[in-house]
Amino acid sequence: MASAAKPVIAGNWKMYNGPAATRDFFPAFLGAYAPRNDRTIIFFPPALSVTAAVEATRDRDDIGLGVQNVYWEPKGAFTGEISAPMAREAGAGYVLIGHSERRHVFGESDQDVARKVKAVFDAGLTPVVCVGELLEERKAGRVDEVNLRQLNAVLGAISTEQAASMLLAYEPVWAIGTGVVATPEDAAAAHGTLRRRLAQHLGAPAADAVPILYGGSVKPDNAAALLAAGDVDGLLVGGASLDPAGFARIAAAPWSA
Repeated sequence: MASAAKPVIAGNWKMYNGPAATRDFFPAFLGAYAPRNDRTIIFFPPALSVTAAVEATRDRDDIGLGVQNVYWEPKGAFTGEISAPMAREAGAGYVLIGHSERRHVFGESDQDVARKVKAVFDAGLTPVVCVGELLEERKAGRVDEVNLRQLNAVLGAISTEQAASMLLAYEPVWAIGTGVVATPEDAAAAHGTLRRRLAQHLGAPAADAVPILYGGSVKPDNAAALLAAGDVDGLLVGGASLDPAGFARIAAAPWSA
């Protein structure tokens, strides 16, 4: 099936890089990565570093920024949480939702993820919705079952117009932070399943335009091979996005639809 018009390369900093480290990172990265209009680059710094990232990228319209998580209520007595409207006010345009660490470390359910995606759309932001299976689920032959269950929970909570404007990220849990990367064939198979489900829900033209990113132990030396896999429209990069020079190489990796 067809893929999105241009790739999306996203860096998830997780709980690394406070405001000072963020201010140090961007001059090095922006010096190594020249502006280009054939791809989208997004950074997900910690929430406390978003303002520093906004200031550091003010002159680079080619760089998008997001937060790693939000709560589904717009405001209230929810100590420690941030809302989607707050993220937008801080300068974020995207929100990472349903990352495997949110699901498996913090116990977020499919329903929690769906409520957060709806809240993100309600605030005028774009969600990057993560799905992916555990190692034991892969060994049991349940890859499609798990990924489709997670995707269907989201599709059932939002309109078709909203579904057509979200981003998806397939991140096999067994490949995140382990150094073990899914093969391009593994990624293509999972992405193809997600694309077919989107086509059933949205129709093929709209489904083809939804970027589906691969995440899991992405490095500068495997980025191009992953981007060459079928239905892979970009990359969600964890630890390797913390190195300005290395992430600049990943961000510039060749890709063709």
